[in-house]
Amino acid sequence: MPGSIKLADVAKLAGVSLGTASNAFNRPERVRQEVREQVAAAARKLGYLGPDPKGRLLMGGKAHAIGVLPAGEISVAHAINSPFFRDFMLGVSEICDENRANLLIVSGTKDRKDWAIRNALVDGFILGHTGEVELVSQRHQKVPFVVMDVDAGPDVSSVRIDGRTGARRAAEHLLALGHRRFAILAMSRRPVSPIWHPASDLSRRLVGSFPLDHEKLLGYGDAFEAAGISLDNVPIVESHPPTGWVEAGASMLFERAPKATAILAMSDRHAVAVLVEARRRGIRVPRDLSVVGFDNAPDAVTSDPPLTTVAQPLVEKGRIAARIVFGGGPPRQDILPVELIVRSSTSRPRRQS
Repeated sequence: MPGSIKLADVAKLAGVSLGTASNAFNRPERVRQEVREQVAAAARKLGYLGPDPKGRLLMGGKAHAIGVLPAGEISVAHAINSPFFRDFMLGVSEICDENRANLLIVSGTKDRKDWAIRNALVDGFILGHTGEVELVSQRHQKVPFVVMDVDAGPDVSSVRIDGRTGARRAAEHLLALGHRRFAILAMSRRPVSPIWHPASDLSRRLVGSFPLDHEKLLGYGDAFEAAGISLDNVPIVESHPPTGWVEAGASMLFERAPKATAILAMSDRHAVAVLVEARRRGIRVPRDLSVVGFDNAPDAVTSDPPLTTVAQPLVEKGRIAARIVFGGGPPRQDILPVELIVRSSTSRPRRQS
């Protein structure tokens, strides 16, 4: 039976060593073409389908691939649909190409993530949250990993941005224009209906967010406090970014915070949803409402109007994360700068009545 045929049988029939036969399958660039063809002919004759990937990993071999998990409970389809994620993955894929490796996107949904992390045929992971570190550590074969957008401590490699500074600059920009009535469309990492946080005397707490989202909220609060405005008095809606949830969040914000003259969105995806909902309601941006996003994803440039946003180096972020996985070495923590980019979605408020 084909399943009982071993690589040693192929090597014997081809008249080559076991090492040469192995290289013909796993490192073909090391074997002359005529020898590769000789091994391939022997494999076809015997019905040998190639080395078992799991077996190769258990023997200390390489899968020549890395796995990437999006941040939050995001499916593969929703991840691919995200301009933010696509730019990040472009950077990762460039380094994969340099290392002649493949790329696996692992679903972030609860019913698939745990099994996928434990069983994925990869040589390392780029993780979206510290909660996934334990799952990677439980694998039979230990692999390197890096965590994105969170300080996971000195013993864990991480790549993140200065989110608090970026959010502070976004709010300071609106304050300098004269805005004093704000609303925030915050990030929820869970696929649930939008969550409303009215103005309150209680300290603000996001329910379904990650550390980076809390950093952004603190950054907004820093700017507000300097201007004599309490963050506790600013209405907030938490919304999941994929289509459907994020549009519902934008609609809730308009319904429940109609007096806001400026909206701070924690991602460009959220900000674009605000622009679309404003247009649907006949609200003109920036004449009637100013909007600031975060990320400088491709849709920030193509939106109508082009979006004022906080830029982070998405492609370079992916490159750095992938280099850490492929390079190994001691844990390192990289913090990348951000930059406020002013476009056409912000202006002075028309009125504050």
